[in-house]
Amino acid sequence: MGTASIHFDHVGLAWRYFWCKLGARRASNGDCVHLQSLWRRLRGRTPGVLLDGSRCCLDACLEPALFDAFEKVRSTLKRAAAPHRIPLGLLLISRQQLTAEQLRTALEAQRGAGHGRLGEWLLSMGFVTEEKITAALARQWSCPMLRSVSLLPRSSRSLQLPLTLLESFTMIPVDYIEGTSTLHLAFGDGVDHNVLYAIEKMTGSHTEHCMAASSFVRAHLQNRLRQRSECEAVFECSADTAECCRIVRSYCSRLSAYEIRLAGCGPYIWVRLFRVSRSPMDLMFHTSRPWRPPSGSTSLKCSHSLPVAVMADESVRL
Repeated sequence: MGTASIHFDHVGLAWRYFWCKLGARRASNGDCVHLQSLWRRLRGRTPGVLLDGSRCCLDACLEPALFDAFEKVRSTLKRAAAPHRIPLGLLLISRQQLTAEQLRTALEAQRGAGHGRLGEWLLSMGFVTEEKITAALARQWSCPMLRSVSLLPRSSRSLQLPLTLLESFTMIPVDYIEGTSTLHLAFGDGVDHNVLYAIEKMTGSHTEHCMAASSFVRAHLQNRLRQRSECEAVFECSADTAECCRIVRSYCSRLSAYEIRLAGCGPYIWVRLFRVSRSPMDLMFHTSRPWRPPSGSTSLKCSHSLPVAVMADESVRL
């Protein structure tokens, strides 16, 4: 009898140790409680959806987790953009490509009309060429300039990006190098480093940016309008976070997505749903708060009610 009692004591200690290890694992990986049952682990299944490094069950835990993720992204969107180093007009004057009188005339015309970028006014008045404006913007944003306007973006070698995002920030993908996972992007008005970070987070690639002539970028964006992908959906005026979560959960269930990623991009919250053996699905939620474009620019509305960043110079005392 004594031997048997010692044997059962050892079995009890082993079971307690086993359950302690299970509890420690559940606390460390942050997965949903409903996905941590012993039966699921013994069967080797990893169900649920991956969100911010943790797995959530689709029925009970996904919407609360999405709510926290949406609120976190919304809080980051409230941060102000970093100011420019030197205004565009002063850059052109410092390079002796513009006179103070010409700048004063263009600024007065811009203020009187109440719309348009300073570069557009300078160009329409014949004070500078588009190439000089692009070069000044490249110096303003400390990035190279894409000089070869004959270089066409190779869509077959580019990553999937929402057309809504490209329009909003006036940018186009130029090339993608698979060996280094580097995506080259060209901006037409101004560089937003927040959207570059969002693209890196969503695609898992490294981004390199440059400035290109605004007419060149907008012409290619117009061509892309005819090729709008079915893997993109835009939701306007989505101020209700709970409604956004329900929409994402519905898409996730219908598409059998295995991972969800979120990122803030100017006026939008970008949600990407990853699917097995298929292209990701992009959901673009327009935020209700007023969007502040990169400092030194203004936000206008185009015909399809998507905001377009247009560059305008700051007030300059001469």
